[in-house]
Amino acid sequence: MTHSFKYDYEGKTYYYVFHPFSSSLYSVDNAAFLVIKNRYETLTEEEKKEYELLSKEDIASVLEEVEELEKENLLKTDVKSPFRKSSIVKALCLHICHDCNLRCEYCFAKEGTYNTARDYMTLDVGKAAVDFLIEKSGNRHSLEIDFFGGEPLLNFDVVKDIVAYARGREKETGKEFSFTMTTNCLLLSDDAIDFLNREMDNVVLSIDGRKDVHNAVRKSRNGKECYDVIMNNAKKFRAVREDKRYYVRGTFTSKNIDFCEDVLTLAEDFDQISVEPVVLPEGHPLAIRKDQLPAILEEYEKLSRAFIKKREEGKPFNFFHFMIDLDSTPCLSKRLSGCGVGCEYLAISPVGDIYPCHQFVGGDKKYFMGNVLEKTFVPEVQEYFRDNTVYSKEGCENCFAKYYCSGGCTASAINFEGDIRKPYQAACDMMRKRLEVSLAIHSICKEKGI
Repeated sequence: MTHSFKYDYEGKTYYYVFHPFSSSLYSVDNAAFLVIKNRYETLTEEEKKEYELLSKEDIASVLEEVEELEKENLLKTDVKSPFRKSSIVKALCLHICHDCNLRCEYCFAKEGTYNTARDYMTLDVGKAAVDFLIEKSGNRHSLEIDFFGGEPLLNFDVVKDIVAYARGREKETGKEFSFTMTTNCLLLSDDAIDFLNREMDNVVLSIDGRKDVHNAVRKSRNGKECYDVIMNNAKKFRAVREDKRYYVRGTFTSKNIDFCEDVLTLAEDFDQISVEPVVLPEGHPLAIRKDQLPAILEEYEKLSRAFIKKREEGKPFNFFHFMIDLDSTPCLSKRLSGCGVGCEYLAISPVGDIYPCHQFVGGDKKYFMGNVLEKTFVPEVQEYFRDNTVYSKEGCENCFAKYYCSGGCTASAINFEGDIRKPYQAACDMMRKRLEVSLAIHSICKEKGI
């Protein structure tokens, strides 16, 4: 399988051929592009006309090179092999509280409650979760805990106590914990900044970009606009973070599909950015509509060109979906299994209930996996998710992006397509476009030495 695509930057058209199985990217001329695409894929009507104008000598010359690559097994197709996810748990998402000090209009978690009571995790539950992770981690040394909500800083003291407990258990078990927190920054005090900077391996700051975009959908409990407070706190944190891991995470909705401007606004103050499409049921006023997809795909193209331009100007930033390294791709198991939902990665509710990931908490009880306080676990649910790999997904077999999305988000597949094995198609379209432009960025930046 190959994937051929074009990319335009500053008046020049680049022609690429991508081989997903080996993560090989070839920059070619138009003739080679047409010949290779004709051999492995389907030409458009316009491309067919261009192909017919090629000389027999040009076609033969390209085919000779392609056949040589085939002989050297450099264009082999992947071989579907038996694969199951690991049952060793390496990461937990702790719902420190089901409560929030913001009222975001697009919140899938229902104001941070996940359709449950406004519960706060106790230290006893937190300790039980740490013990559960140690028990289920087998001989794995490095373990991860994500503090999530709601807004985790509403239960900050318990966060600090859980970290202290886990640090204490490191010495007696030989494990090593890394911590992450996602916060909306409203309660990011000097004390919180100091603690997060010291103890968190990664910190995710939730900001939606431009001030008017953020304030339109993310207000405080009493309806007040809070962008200025959030930005000031986030900038203070960034100032002390230096080269430690962090990123600003925004959301775009149907109201701001021109999200390139939101990314560039954030890039004025931050250099690690992710802006994600909202995930909402069809019919919600902020949900992404099917008729908006072409404009969204074009926006990724626009952002990719701005991304390269910023690097040329000496003002680089990282955008999560454009981060690709063809020289050091993820291991095969990661490429096949993705985030490890339901197996390597689990979520714990404030009362200790176990679920496959944060998006399942408070939802369908058939995905309930036990309780850490009660020391119960339902292995059958984990077994169900172990077989959920890119090899089991409908439509993934011939998709050039499958080794980079691993079949997409499992929760979205269930929520939008009604089947764990049917990827959410809108996300698939966006993923394919993001991979194309990421590959082009990689090639052009390498060519320009930036």
